[in-house]
Amino acid sequence: MEIIPNLPYDMGLECLIRIPYNNFSSVTSVCQNWKLQIALPEFWRQRKAIGLTRQVILMAQARLDPKIKLGSSLKYSAFPLYGLTLYEPDSGYWAELPFPGTSDGLPMFCQLIGVGLNLVVMGGWNPITWEPSKDVFVYNFVSATWRRGAEMPGCRRSFFGSGSDSERTVYIAGGHDEEKNALKSAMAYDVSRDEWLQMPDMASERDECKCTFYEGKFHVIGGYETCMQGRFGTSAESFDVSTWQWDQVNEHFFESATCPRTCVEGGDGKLYLCRDGDVLALGKSTWQVVTALPLELKNIAFVTAWRGKILMTGSMGFNEPYNTYVLDLESYKWTKMDTPVNFSGHVQSGCCLEM
Repeated sequence: MEIIPNLPYDMGLECLIRIPYNNFSSVTSVCQNWKLQIALPEFWRQRKAIGLTRQVILMAQARLDPKIKLGSSLKYSAFPLYGLTLYEPDSGYWAELPFPGTSDGLPMFCQLIGVGLNLVVMGGWNPITWEPSKDVFVYNFVSATWRRGAEMPGCRRSFFGSGSDSERTVYIAGGHDEEKNALKSAMAYDVSRDEWLQMPDMASERDECKCTFYEGKFHVIGGYETCMQGRFGTSAESFDVSTWQWDQVNEHFFESATCPRTCVEGGDGKLYLCRDGDVLALGKSTWQVVTALPLELKNIAFVTAWRGKILMTGSMGFNEPYNTYVLDLESYKWTKMDTPVNFSGHVQSGCCLEM
């Protein structure tokens, strides 16, 4: 079957896979054959194999109010609205991705998870009432459309950890309920089927934990129990998706009590963490300093990674603009990214997608 009239199939496919991701919604509306081709996993494998994919960073970022100024600096309102920021590190392109619903912006403290060709936005607090939300929204980058997903089951949880297998499933764990009780429950959300599946409970309650896929398993790192109230622990536990069981708890994942918020898998098979002005990498069993943080990243707000690079957003201090840097994990060299003023607000959460 020809993809493009009067061209061999292979040549037509070579043309199709070179189309920028942000044009796919238009391309898929041209004809059914193109739509079917772009939906095939092999299409995306070939696109990735020849280096045509592009990294896309999505962030829940505070919008600056240009009318609120002090001296020469833009200042934040007391209760800023949060919107979806899209950033391409390779091209330097920044944009705002419209979010469905009210004009009040994203839910406060919502989770952004990249899975396959989708962005999943879940949980958080209503920006007006501050009530915890069970809402799930899914944005598909091929069709450029939003849909409402199945609500998060169970209690209304806040500050839970989340991660994905990068293909079709989102995993969440921990957090706390409306009575501030830390949770040990975990769940999986199949994006394609729009279905939730209950997972076995973790061994420990884990409020404000960090989740990531590492060495083929879903890791839930750090957090604290109800009785600790903000005093982070040192342990972590991992879930084997193939056996649907939790492994034995690693009680000494951190050498000392550590907030795990900046912990990230670097795309190179290693875990990284920001602590005391440094970037640390997890060796065989210990964390080792690999480089120092730039001074402009004194307060880290957001960290994500892909294929041996780490992107960090942070500021010098309170009410200061946020800067974005990328760390190359081979050379450990920093590159400061040009950040437009209107995209220099605080970042609450985010993720990386390969398009």
